[in-house]
Amino acid sequence: MFFSVSFLLLSINLMIKDYCYVIEYNFIILNSVSFVYIILMDWMSSMFMSFVLFISSMVIYYSEEYMSGDLNKDRFILLVVMFVISMMMMIISPNLVSILLGWDGLGLVSYCLVIYYQNIKSFNAGMLTALSNRVGDVALLMSIAWMLNYGSWNFIFYLEIMKDDFIMSLISYLVVLAAMTKSAQIPFSSWLPAAMAAPTPVSSLVHSSTLVTAGVYLLIRFNFAFSSALMNLLLFISSMTMFMSGLGANFEFDLKKIIALSTLSQLGLMMSILAMGGYKLAFFHLLIHALFKALLFMCAGNIIHSLSNCQDIRYMGGLVNHLPLTCTYFNICNWSLCGIPFMSGFYSKDLIVEFMSMNILNMYIYIIFYISIGLTAAYSFRLTYYTMTGDFNFTSLNLLMENSKIMLMGMSGLISVVVISGSVFNWLIFDNIIFICLPLIMKILTVLMILLGVFIGYELSKFNLMYNLLSNNLYSLFFSSMWNMPYLSTLGVNYVPIKFGEIYVKCFDQGWLEYYGGQNISSSIKNSTMIQFLSLNHLKIYLLLLLIWMLFLLIQV
Repeated sequence: MFFSVSFLLLSINLMIKDYCYVIEYNFIILNSVSFVYIILMDWMSSMFMSFVLFISSMVIYYSEEYMSGDLNKDRFILLVVMFVISMMMMIISPNLVSILLGWDGLGLVSYCLVIYYQNIKSFNAGMLTALSNRVGDVALLMSIAWMLNYGSWNFIFYLEIMKDDFIMSLISYLVVLAAMTKSAQIPFSSWLPAAMAAPTPVSSLVHSSTLVTAGVYLLIRFNFAFSSALMNLLLFISSMTMFMSGLGANFEFDLKKIIALSTLSQLGLMMSILAMGGYKLAFFHLLIHALFKALLFMCAGNIIHSLSNCQDIRYMGGLVNHLPLTCTYFNICNWSLCGIPFMSGFYSKDLIVEFMSMNILNMYIYIIFYISIGLTAAYSFRLTYYTMTGDFNFTSLNLLMENSKIMLMGMSGLISVVVISGSVFNWLIFDNIIFICLPLIMKILTVLMILLGVFIGYELSKFNLMYNLLSNNLYSLFFSSMWNMPYLSTLGVNYVPIKFGEIYVKCFDQGWLEYYGGQNISSSIKNSTMIQFLSLNHLKIYLLLLLIWMLFLLIQV
C-alpha cells in the first residue's frame, strides 16, 4: 500500500515534469560484453505499478479471511506475492529479455494458482492456461532472436526509427501474437473462463487486473512500430472477441465465468481502441477497469463464500436483503462496467466509443462496438436480476451474514477508489484535450444502447412463465461455449496426434514389433525342444557338432 501511494506520486511528478528515468544496473562485465539490467520509469509504468500494488494489497488483505480455512494459506500468499513481483518486472522493462523473465514468471505462477485446488477440473484448466500462454512465450522468444539484428534488445530505442523495416514489422507481428495469447483474444480465448477454477482472490488479482492486461500493456509499449495492416488485423480480432464474449456471458450461469467473460469483453475493447491509435485511451480504460473488476470479483467471492461455495446464479436471488453492503458494491461495479453516466467506467468507455465515432472507419466496426456495449449492459443486468432481486432460491439451511470484517474492509478500501478514479484520472492522464464533435443522435447513442441492453437483458432473463428459458436450447450451447472455442482449442488441437499415438501403440508397439521383436523370439526359443536338447551338455552332442563342423570344412574345400 505504501509503495502504491509512492509510485502514484512519482507518476504524477514525472507527468508534470515530462520526465523519464532509465536506470541501468550493471550485473557483470566480461571482456567487452556487459550484462546490463535496464529499468524504465516513466509516468505510465509507475502509474500501472501503483495500481497493481494497490489492488494486490487489498486482495491479500481480503484473502487473509477468504482463505482462512486453508492449511497452506502462507504458501498461497507467497504465490500471489511472486506473481506481483513478476508483474513488476514486466512493467518496468524496456528490454525484451527482461520482459520475457517477467512474462514467463506470470505464466508459471498463474499455472500454480489455477491448480491450487487440486482436482481434475483444475488440472485441465491449468494445463489449458499454461499451454495457451506457451504460444505467446515462443512468439516472444522468436522476436528476441530477430532483435539480434539490431545489436541490442532495448526495443524502446528502435520502435519509431525502424518502423518501416522488415525485421521490425516481423517482430511487431510476433509481439501481437504474444499479447493475443496473454490477453486471451480469439483464437486463444478459451483459457480465461477455464482459469476461473482458481480461488476467487486469484481471479480478482490475476484474471482481471494484472495477468490479462499484461498483453495490452506490451502493445501499448510497442504500438509506435505497428503498420496499418497489423492494426487492422488486430482491430478485427479484438472486436470479434468483444462481441463473442459479450454474447457468451448472456447465456452463462456460472457467476465467476460471467465476470470472466466480461473481462474478456473489456480486453477486446482496449485492444480495439489501441488498434485505432488511441493508446492512451486503452491505458486509461485498463486502469479503471482493473479497479472495478477486481472489486466485482471480490463481491462475487463473498457471495460464493456465503452460499457454501455455490456459483450457480439460478440458486441466488434476493441477496440484497441478506448481504446489503456486498450487493451495493456489486451494483456500483456493475454500473461502472456498463458505462452508466458519471460512474468511473463511463469516463473511459464513453470516451473510447466517441473517439471511435470521430474516426472514419467502416460500418462493421461502428455497429459491433455499439452492439457490444448493449450486450455488456444486458449481461450485467441479467446478473443483477438473478442475484439481487426476486425470491431466494437456495437451500433452507443457510447462513447469510456479513460478519466477515476483513473481507468487507478489503472491499471498502477498493470502493472508495472505484467511485472517484474515473473522473480523477480523466483529468490527470490526458495532457491534450480530445476534441469530440458529434450530432446529438450519435452523442446519445451510447446511453441509448446501454438502456436498450438493460431492457433486453432484464426481459430475456425473466422466467416467471416457464423454466424452459431462452438459455436452455441448442443456440445457447453454441454461444455459452464461446463459439465452440474450448472444444477447438483442446480436442481440435490434440485429438489427431493422440489418435495416431493410439494406433501406433496398438499396431506397432504392441503389435508387429511385439511379434518380430525380442519378446516373441525369446519365447519361441524357450519353447523349442531342439534348443533345450542342445543345452543338456551331452558329450555325444559335442562330438556330433564337431563332426558337422568337419564336414562343413570339407565341403568348402
